[in-house]
Amino acid sequence: MEIERDTPALLAESCRREKAQTRYYRALASIAESEGNAPVAERLNALHADEQHHLSRLTARLLELGGTPEDLSGFRQEAIVVFEGWEDVARSREVKEIEWYEEVAGVIDDPTTLDVIKEILESERHHREELGGKWMPA
Repeated sequence: MEIERDTPALLAESCRREKAQTRYYRALASIAESEGNAPVAERLNALHADEQHHLSRLTARLLELGGTPEDLSGFRQEAIVVFEGWEDVARSREVKEIEWYEEVAGVIDDPTTLDVIKEILESERHHREELGGKWMPA
């Protein structure tokens, strides 16, 4: 897949992707909490927090470059979230995120933005391997 080299556009698309991830993990965490599955809810909330942090970092970088972030407040989850088998689905989603950020890293020529992308990419790799969060620095 050929992606464009327009840094603000790539950041905006990355923000949309991260918003989808935050919604996904929050929905799963809510199900786990309602089922009384505290250990899984904690893992999912940590993933949610990391994805939210990614969204914040990307939005901040877009603003630093003079861009206007898209209003994602009305963003809707793309599909019904199913708790059974969530780990396989989540891992697949993380693989797609890794592929996205690897492609973005290959076309970004701004060193500061590239550092942000690489940091997020490293976090996404941990997510894929461990399906747990807390990989983003404060």
